[in-house]
Amino acid sequence: MAELQWVQVARLEDIPERSPLAVFVGPWAIALYRVGDQVYATDDTCSHQGASLSEGWYEGFTVTCPAHGGQFDIRTGQAVRMPAVSPIATWPTSVRNAVVFIGVPGDADSGRR
Repeated sequence: MAELQWVQVARLEDIPERSPLAVFVGPWAIALYRVGDQVYATDDTCSHQGASLSEGWYEGFTVTCPAHGGQFDIRTGQAVRMPAVSPIATWPTSVRNAVVFIGVPGDADSGRR
């Protein structure tokens, strides 16, 4: 497994509760979710039909896809409501001094779009 590089992607205040934030790190589109002062990160693409999860909403630890209502646990990536059945990838996060970092393999550049 490749060593993780920690990439700064947002400030904690940039991530509203219940509304995911899309960030792009290298080739990856990632959705960030804030639950209190904890941040979770998943792939931004729904495994059902490819909709952007950052255009959906979440409550607690469950994100709802805006296209067909499939749901995922943002902690594990597991599908928890049909029509989604396949999991999505999750990413390790770290919050330091109100700055959010994501652990990605290799040498990736960051940026929000």
